[in-house]
Amino acid sequence: MHKPDSKFNGVQIGVLTYNYRSMSISPRVLLGYVTQCGVNSVEMMGESVEQFAGAPGGKSLLDWRLSAPMDKFKELRKMYDDAGVKIHIVKFIDIGDPGMSDAQIEYYFKVAKAIGADGITRELSAAAAKRLGPIADKHKIMIGFHNHTQIRPDTYDGDVLSSGKYLRINLDIGHYVAATNESPIPFIEKHKDRILSLHLRDRKINNGPTVPFGMGDTPIAIVLQYLKKNKLSFHADIETGYESPAGSDAVKEVAKSVQFCKKALAQKPNPTVSI
Repeated sequence: MHKPDSKFNGVQIGVLTYNYRSMSISPRVLLGYVTQCGVNSVEMMGESVEQFAGAPGGKSLLDWRLSAPMDKFKELRKMYDDAGVKIHIVKFIDIGDPGMSDAQIEYYFKVAKAIGADGITRELSAAAAKRLGPIADKHKIMIGFHNHTQIRPDTYDGDVLSSGKYLRINLDIGHYVAATNESPIPFIEKHKDRILSLHLRDRKINNGPTVPFGMGDTPIAIVLQYLKKNKLSFHADIETGYESPAGSDAVKEVAKSVQFCKKALAQKPNPTVSI
């Protein structure tokens, strides 16, 4: 069986399963989309993971989480491993929120281990970081904090990363460019030892819209060349972030983005190009 490979010239390109949300969140279906795009690494939404494991809806979900066996999660890992695709991150957007029990946090870490994920992503929160830091260190599972346009060059200089060595940055370079009108490369250089992964998104400056790769102001190709040149091992995950145009769909748009990245990593760098 042919297995996908989206590690191009030493840089691991992956995708967010969130890209396909308009089509399906079923992990079985998503696996077909991912392999069709030639990708071998994903950041998977927690909703999809739990759906596969038989999670109920409504008020009974929390009780289910606190007693759920890990068998179905391990089955999910095997299904993806057999196809040559690693679930390298799972996104649980509420992990560590105020009022969440320690038992539910432990459940999230157990799930991440069962599916073989290296990390969990959530939205940026200094309070959640303080709570999750020691737990992440105990489990040796990274927590990546994702930015939107609230990010500034010094956002991660404060308390977000100080509570544990397994706390990390999940940097959306498109949001960074839209928010700061600056290249993300100095930020990446500064924090390269604490980055879990990048989200590759193309946006225009001045809080402009998200657009197809190559049509915005985000220097995606330059960032990828930087990762290649410096042999940085963290994943660069595609998040298209825009509505598919007429005649296309999410699978086609992700496939185009994968080819954009492959071409960028095959080219020689041009040091004179900047945003």
